[in-house]
Amino acid sequence: MTLKVIQWATGSVGREAVDCILDHPDLELVGCWVHSPEKAGKDVGEVLGIAPTGVITTTSVDEICAIDADAVMYSPLVANPKHVSALLRSGKNVVTPVGWFYPDAEQTRRMNEACEAGGVSLHGTGMDPGAITEVFPLIMSAMSKNVTFVRGEEISDIRGYGSPDVVRDLMMFGGTPQEAVGGPMLDLLDNGYRQSVTMITDALGLPRAAVRIERLLETAVATEPIDSPIGTIAPGHVAGQRFYWDAYVGDHKVARVGVTWLMGEENLDPPWDFGPDGERFDIEVRGTPDTVFSVSSWHPDTNDEGLDRNLGIVATAAHCVNAIPVVVAAAPGLRTSRDLPMITGKAHPTLLAAAGRG
Repeated sequence: MTLKVIQWATGSVGREAVDCILDHPDLELVGCWVHSPEKAGKDVGEVLGIAPTGVITTTSVDEICAIDADAVMYSPLVANPKHVSALLRSGKNVVTPVGWFYPDAEQTRRMNEACEAGGVSLHGTGMDPGAITEVFPLIMSAMSKNVTFVRGEEISDIRGYGSPDVVRDLMMFGGTPQEAVGGPMLDLLDNGYRQSVTMITDALGLPRAAVRIERLLETAVATEPIDSPIGTIAPGHVAGQRFYWDAYVGDHKVARVGVTWLMGEENLDPPWDFGPDGERFDIEVRGTPDTVFSVSSWHPDTNDEGLDRNLGIVATAAHCVNAIPVVVAAAPGLRTSRDLPMITGKAHPTLLAAAGRG
């Protein structure tokens, strides 16, 4: 049975999500919410610069809630719990990369009330947080006994990220170290990464009362002018950032999730670089045996390619969209990655057509 899906927001992740929905054999795009009035009342295809879809955009939450749909792929820049609750209460399952990965008891209780009212489920996932910081580390931990440490980390050149307003105004690149430390990004990321590291320690069987979580923000500044998509980064201004969430039992670090973003690897103080393996996503499990691997194919070959289409963003959108049928089939309630069965992709449309599913 084909599931009817609404896309919420058409930013970088939303654009790729629409593409994934249109290509998915079990999904049909039936609605689209947009933030900007200039985008409203238009075919989604016109907004995104693709072929017409027959779906007209709206800025109205009420209109979206009134659409007959099975699910919403919810991907604004920042989550609005009231909007998500309204979607759930209107009988629509919600999959999102911007929150509810592994929330605390009170957050879970509030969203479960909305899920039960609508008879639907809520699932937070994506890539980072998501696959890199939760799913992959926990899957690979099953291959070891006596696990002592788990890590999921992104190392990226932020010059290939095609959202200059976010890089400049939220991440605070190009600002002073004081502005970056006092900026909003640490708290925004805390919503997801703290949940990820807690999911890991819970899965390892460590009582929460015994686990201490520390978060860390480190900055690197330019030593020479650095050209970037947000303009020239002046010497003494932020050109690199590291965000970490570390879990300890006593003095022993048992888990780390986080991200390193650099404006290239030249002219930085401290002299950070990507290391011999370049840009990547690292997964590390220490136990018997150890498991260590990196994913590099989700990074573009050049920054210009990343600005045109960032494959990490494609992976984020695909993970969410591919989760929709599983979430719709789940029992009502907030469902984390630990609650759901395996999520997989689908074959290319040409293969599906050749197999009689076109």
